[in-house]
Amino acid sequence: MSAETDQKNASASEEAAAGPLPAEAGTAGPAETSERDARELAEASRETEWTRPSFAKGLYMGRFDLDLIHPHPLPTPAEREAGELFLATLEEYARTMDGARIERDAKIPDEYIAGMAKLGTFGMKIPVEYGGLGLSLLYYGRALMLLGSVHPSLGALLSAHQSIGVPEPVKVFGTEEQKREYLPRCAAGAVTAFLLTEPDVGSDPARLGTTATPTEDGGAYLLNGSKLWTTNGVIAELVVVMAKVPEHDGQHGGISAFVVEADSPGITVENRNAFMGLKGIENGVTRFDNVRVPAANRLGREGQGLKIALTTLNTGRLSIPALCAAGGKWSLKIAREWSNARVQWGKPVGKHEAVSKKIAFIAAGSFALNAVFELSAGLADAGMKDVRIEAALAKLWSSEFAYKIADELVQIRGGRGFETADSLAARGERAVPAEQLLRDMRINRIFEGSTEIMHLLIAREAVDAHLSAAGDLASADADLQAKAKAAMGASGFYAKWLPQLLAGQGMNPTAYKDFGLLAKHLRYIERSSRRLARQTFLGMGRWQAGLEKRQAFLGRIVDIGAELFAMAASCSHAEMLRSQDPAQGKAAYQLADAFCLQSRERIHQLFGELWRNSDASDGKLASRVLAGDYTWFEAGVLDPSEGTGPWISERPTGVSSKENLHRAYR
Repeated sequence: MSAETDQKNASASEEAAAGPLPAEAGTAGPAETSERDARELAEASRETEWTRPSFAKGLYMGRFDLDLIHPHPLPTPAEREAGELFLATLEEYARTMDGARIERDAKIPDEYIAGMAKLGTFGMKIPVEYGGLGLSLLYYGRALMLLGSVHPSLGALLSAHQSIGVPEPVKVFGTEEQKREYLPRCAAGAVTAFLLTEPDVGSDPARLGTTATPTEDGGAYLLNGSKLWTTNGVIAELVVVMAKVPEHDGQHGGISAFVVEADSPGITVENRNAFMGLKGIENGVTRFDNVRVPAANRLGREGQGLKIALTTLNTGRLSIPALCAAGGKWSLKIAREWSNARVQWGKPVGKHEAVSKKIAFIAAGSFALNAVFELSAGLADAGMKDVRIEAALAKLWSSEFAYKIADELVQIRGGRGFETADSLAARGERAVPAEQLLRDMRINRIFEGSTEIMHLLIAREAVDAHLSAAGDLASADADLQAKAKAAMGASGFYAKWLPQLLAGQGMNPTAYKDFGLLAKHLRYIERSSRRLARQTFLGMGRWQAGLEKRQAFLGRIVDIGAELFAMAASCSHAEMLRSQDPAQGKAAYQLADAFCLQSRERIHQLFGELWRNSDASDGKLASRVLAGDYTWFEAGVLDPSEGTGPWISERPTGVSSKENLHRAYR
């Protein structure tokens, strides 16, 4: 799948922010763009100001400001009352739904969609004044966890609709007229989708091919082009479309966002795509042939489209950590039950160290997954902090970690982990869909920005202060005179900053003593944050403008910060639970302690790999592979895809169908 927008079509905007990357293998865009063009578009789309503090950004600069996450942010009494009441109602309805039916039929039943619409799930994040429930992000995520545990396709349906579909960008960027026209419809159950990814565009939105040409009278735009992997697009009533407006009447145009009625003349929905997981999602290809869209349907200004997408994703991507946390909790339950019941060599398999290590990994990791989600959502709800890096880290770390947990669950279950739930049931055994969890969790590493793209996106923000201080030192295009002048300016910044990285609270054996058992981990986070900042500085000094090409190095820098963030979240969450219930808090401390000990081992390895690795050798080997030096080694196997069609279909076959666009679920 695309490194940009997975199936929710949001990641291309992420990739714009991350900077230019190679397009997907085999793709050829409608118009080639230079690296400079792509970079300029990326920078123009970034939110560059930091008007509020950011805990995660501080970690990368060597600042461990615990006060930004402790005390742990909590919902207001009103938010808690509304959220708990809705969750109780939702859980009662969710128990009537059959996830196995969704998996078996590869479709969410119409009555399920109708039932969720009746409960208000399509308007969970929409303000009450526009017909929604007005839930906080915390309770919205908890609702996704609940429904995702029935079947992840339900979570995908609602998050594609609410996190990145029409409701969020209209709520943030829409005019009052647009809000009153669209938000009540969305809250009532009008399914929406977000359309950005295209068949011919990989990771460079500067090459976007879909156009929106203004009419002569200026009252409308004509949309032409196609969009791929449009989650909810097959059944959507409203869609947000990103299209490039050409220069006109002295206006620069640029990528812009439009709200489009899905049954507009000229829209064709083709091919309901099928995937290894998320069997129930309605995902397809959407084509536009001179689709007339009123100018009043444009969101924001012309050229503001990617910025709208990025801003929407700052909190919208938190749906992924919520669904990952649900997978972790379920994995822990199944691993515990099976490891107690299954006996090998005279004792339960969970008593054997080879399995108990896996159980410990799942238990500690699941606690951290929940902590990362709850802290990130709580910070976003409080509104006092800038959470763009926190949300990105939560998405990146959670998607990777939850997949590892799912894989370990399959391993613990053995052959029964590889066997489908239906097959287990047919043999009279409990229908545990472990292999389904593994398939469903896999997409989260691609959804809303692939792991590789998230590394670059976060790295760009993490080294922003260095780039600003370095100026032309970090520019490959600057001449020697400009670099010399920039060096003078950078020396002032580093003269003040570097001494701050030499000592801190992490060296004080009594620091953070209120956290008891976890204090040692907080001191470790503080020390490691300063060490991480020093290593980033060394990389900047060594490679300067070439640092952005060192994607493996930057990826490890980001991963270290992600682990530190997960550790901090776990400690903060455990302390919050202890303050509410000492008995539960004791258990939470044990889980947090175990996770931090495991995380420290991973961090130790990542620090070592910053400078001792096989990156150079691997780069040379990859170049030789791409050059065809080893095609001789590929002999002896068959390629089933040969002769089945071109790599990229010129025009997939399909039919235009209003029935597909509007399923009768209301």
